[in-house]
Amino acid sequence: MEKIAHATLEDFYREMTAKLGKDIENIFPKGLHKDIGHFNVFDIAQTLENVRTTSEMPYNRRKYYKISLIRGRNRAEYADKTIQIKQNALLFATPKVPYHWIPEDPDQSGSFCVFTEDFLIKDKSHNTLEDLPIFQPGNVPVFEIDDELADEIEQLYSKIKKEIVSDYIFKYDLIRNYVLELIHYGQKLQPATKLSTSNDASLRVVSLFIELLERQFPIESVESRIQLKTAKDYADRLAVHVNYLNKKLKESTGKTTTEFIADRLVQEAKILLKQTKWNVSEISYALGFEEIAHFSNFFKRKTTFTPLEFRS
Repeated sequence: MEKIAHATLEDFYREMTAKLGKDIENIFPKGLHKDIGHFNVFDIAQTLENVRTTSEMPYNRRKYYKISLIRGRNRAEYADKTIQIKQNALLFATPKVPYHWIPEDPDQSGSFCVFTEDFLIKDKSHNTLEDLPIFQPGNVPVFEIDDELADEIEQLYSKIKKEIVSDYIFKYDLIRNYVLELIHYGQKLQPATKLSTSNDASLRVVSLFIELLERQFPIESVESRIQLKTAKDYADRLAVHVNYLNKKLKESTGKTTTEFIADRLVQEAKILLKQTKWNVSEISYALGFEEIAHFSNFFKRKTTFTPLEFRS
């Protein structure tokens, strides 16, 4: 039974030691122990220094969170959207959503930090990172920013870099506050509708729909299969009329329920085609299609490629 590989912190450090040409002891943070969780910060230009060609991040899921200030011309493929970045961007990555960062010129700078949830959220009885708007399913948290804001965020990263090599006994508490500040920069850049904390019933329905949809992914085994396939399946589970669910989703996201489900299926299909050796029939079954021809026609309609063309 084949399972999808998720990039772990060990995988990340293998990649970083190769890129930086240093032993892990030289890049691992001082004074960090397992009770704190994990955190580290890096300079983008340094990570590319020992790489002869422009290096792109693989399109995969990671078992850690990442916040990047990227300065340079790039292309970000996050979830099912492609975003061209002409100058500066603030990018957020979560373990749930795969992304692909492709530098499009050699002049790259900026910083990024990686951390685990237990670094940032110390009291598990209250909330998780997924409760924060910036990390909730359905968002595409890549933001183009101007030079002034990029300089401001760069100063924050400079404070993190200075602190992580210091001998201050409470430095990770201070860094935790800096990371929360980075998160708030991103949340302020989101549309107001994304940040609503209203108890309005319609917004709750939209949020619950997205949660139900995301709960079915990732598909990690050929023996797995999604159970909720249609707009009516979701409406029934939420105890609302399908027309009501369609209306509220359209108002909130600009998409109907069927469009939302289809886009998420295409996203997962791309991941399975690129990251596994499952045949098209197995992928079709896992995604809830009764016939392989239906899946192939659906995928080509959404991407202009057949599944095998996309895989190659």
